[in-house]
Amino acid sequence: MTKSDQPVVEIIFTDEDLPYEEEILRNPYSVKHWLRYIDHKKNSPKNAVNIIYERALKELPGSYKLWYNYLKTRRRQIKGRCITDPGYEEVNNAFERSLVFMHKMPRIWMDYCKFLTDQCFITRTRQVFDRALRSLPITQHHRIWPLYLNFVQRHDIHETAVRVFRRYLKLFPENAEEYIEYLVSINRLDEAALVLANIVNNEHFVSQHGKSNHQLWNELCELISTNPDKVRSLNVDAIIRGGLRRYTDQLGHLWNSLADYYVRSGLFERARDIYEEAIQTVTTVRDFTQVFDAYAQFEELSLSRRMEEVSKITKPSEDDDIDLDLRLARFEYLMERRLLLLNSVLLRQNPHNVHEWHKRVQLHEGKPFEIIDTYTEAVQTVSPKLAVGKLHTLWIEFAKFYEKNGQLEDARLVFEKATNVPFAKVDELAGVWCEWCEMEIRSEQYQRALKLMHRATAPPARKVAYHDESEAVQTRLYKSLKIWSMYADLEESFGTFKSCKAVYDRIIDLKIATPQIIINYGMFLEEHNYFEEAFRAYEKGISLFKWPNIYDIWNTYLTKFLKRYGGTKLERARDLFEQCLENCPEKFAKSLYLLYAKLEEQHGMARHAMSVYDRATRAVLAEEQFEVFNIYIKKAAEIYGVPRTRQIYEQAIEALNEENSREMCLRFAEMETKLGEIDRARAIYAHCSQMCDPRVTNEFWHTWKEFEVRHGNEDTMREMLRIKRSVQAMYNTQVNMMSAQMLSSANSVAGTVADLAPGLKDGMRMLEAKAAEMAGTTVSKGNIMFVRGETQGQTQDSDKQQKVVNPEKIDIDDDEDDGDEETEEVELPIEQKDIPSEVFGSLKKTNDKPEAEEDEDNNE
Repeated sequence: MTKSDQPVVEIIFTDEDLPYEEEILRNPYSVKHWLRYIDHKKNSPKNAVNIIYERALKELPGSYKLWYNYLKTRRRQIKGRCITDPGYEEVNNAFERSLVFMHKMPRIWMDYCKFLTDQCFITRTRQVFDRALRSLPITQHHRIWPLYLNFVQRHDIHETAVRVFRRYLKLFPENAEEYIEYLVSINRLDEAALVLANIVNNEHFVSQHGKSNHQLWNELCELISTNPDKVRSLNVDAIIRGGLRRYTDQLGHLWNSLADYYVRSGLFERARDIYEEAIQTVTTVRDFTQVFDAYAQFEELSLSRRMEEVSKITKPSEDDDIDLDLRLARFEYLMERRLLLLNSVLLRQNPHNVHEWHKRVQLHEGKPFEIIDTYTEAVQTVSPKLAVGKLHTLWIEFAKFYEKNGQLEDARLVFEKATNVPFAKVDELAGVWCEWCEMEIRSEQYQRALKLMHRATAPPARKVAYHDESEAVQTRLYKSLKIWSMYADLEESFGTFKSCKAVYDRIIDLKIATPQIIINYGMFLEEHNYFEEAFRAYEKGISLFKWPNIYDIWNTYLTKFLKRYGGTKLERARDLFEQCLENCPEKFAKSLYLLYAKLEEQHGMARHAMSVYDRATRAVLAEEQFEVFNIYIKKAAEIYGVPRTRQIYEQAIEALNEENSREMCLRFAEMETKLGEIDRARAIYAHCSQMCDPRVTNEFWHTWKEFEVRHGNEDTMREMLRIKRSVQAMYNTQVNMMSAQMLSSANSVAGTVADLAPGLKDGMRMLEAKAAEMAGTTVSKGNIMFVRGETQGQTQDSDKQQKVVNPEKIDIDDDEDDGDEETEEVELPIEQKDIPSEVFGSLKKTNDKPEAEEDEDNNE
């Protein structure tokens, strides 16, 4: 250690320090040995540690590790002290001494700059930052600049900060948004607008905040429009108008920004001009709504502000009143024009929208000159090929407007021009001609109307296909059905028979007739007593069309023919009917067959009529067969008598579906009953029973039961019940199969269903119980037992009162006179013999032997 005249710091060595001192003496240039010694002394007083660092740095002044740790230790030692403490200056000196050797180390510069920034030395800190930037290579400046910018933004040194930022942007121009934010924060908006305009114009600029060029443009517009008094270096009008051309989806917002700029500048008339220009040029409803709402708000605020100013004046002058009235009138006029302006926007979107032109005319209601101008502009603007809607309606309404005002010549002139318009479709041109003709009819110029129709239907110089889109609609008009229909109606009303007939014949020759045209032609000829001509017209129509289009023609033709000739030309009528019914679809057959049958009934032979009805039952739709059979049966009964209907009933039962067959069987049986054919009726009931589920068709079984009660005996009643049980069993086949599967699965687990739940019954048990209830007996499966029905399913009343039942006991009921209960004995080997079929009459022979035995027992 050296000695001087200054106060000497006493250094105390302990025995523990001697090994480290010896190592240092042997290796004074070893950083490792010095750091080991420092680490050993870390808990010693700070002066001792600092002296060791100073000794080490004296030997090794170029060691970054020693300088970095030394400076870090010195900063930690003064942490928490007041920045005016002398210790801070000592640390600053240490930093300065370190930079003599460590001036290329950015970490040292960064720590020094941070340390000075915390001491609030503005000029000194700025100079250190500048020294750091000069000392370090440019590749490491990005580590210094964030600290530098943070420093200048912490203090109220705007001019210095601006200059620093300008230097920073030369190296990092992509961070211009940070500069703009700072300029806005210090209210230097003019320079902020200039920088923002530059980055907006720079196509290669990429925002560090992820903003698009469009967002930056909106920020610029908002900045310059809301601060007209502070932004002087830019041409705001030119910038925003450039944005209008560039960003067409933000027109409303940009127009409002431009107008707001002039409002804030105090140029109110210029702002009104901007608003008017905007609402006359925007093309979307959204933009129009934005601009109009802003315009209306501006006018309202201007009016209210002026009214407040006038109200404060004790004696307002005449000029003040005039100005106030002018502002009020301007605001009212704006609100009145809203719908018209909105319509203009929609027409700017699509000037070929016919519907919007009609709406525009309605908005001008009561203003004839504006209406005429609107119609004129519309017919000149709308292109026939691009029109949305029906263009011809514009011409028609234009002409009708003149007609309502008594200007027929002007209306005719409009129609004349309309007939030369190249419409997209022939129907539109035909509509124009028809409306022109109707106008002439309303003005009672009938001959002029006929001449118009003659002009419209004149054939072109060469033959043209109606559906050829390449040809003009004027050359294809002669085949328009709309025109010819109108022509035919006019000829019927105002022309001669010959001219009208020529028109209808021309329609048929052109092959544009419809079934209705044919019918109208026939009725026209019939009105003039040309019946055969009418029939020939119908036949022409029949040759032109196919089913189902010719149904109306056939129906009219046959009806008129029968009305005219009745039965005088029977064979011709039959030929017509046969020709009609040859290819007639089922849908239209019913009425034609009934008409045919009526002809045969009134003028022909009965058997022919029956033959027609018989054919009808097979030719009509399935849902109409029942009704046709009813008519057939009724007519057969009237002509041949009731017995003749048996064959028809049988045919109907075979042909109809189950529901209608069931009803037909009941009616058949009822008829046989009235005729006294009881056996036939019973056989019919038996046949019908096969399609009657007892669970659904209770009405049928009730009807049969009543029949047996009135006309049968005990045997027939029993046979009816047997059939009912067999039918019910047949319909329950699927249920029984499912029950059998459930029983088999239950048996595999825990016995039968009856064992598990004695009170419950499956499907077959319920059927047996119901049959037993009807027959009055119950069947036991084991020994012969005669018991009451309710004792079979008896359950135990309680655990204390259990009744022991002897399975071999025979209970004989005393009440045997009721006749409601029947018993079934055990099958014994009894010789059997077939019963002759004559015994059963017309009923079907039964082979149910157990039933026969039961019947013998009961008869005995």
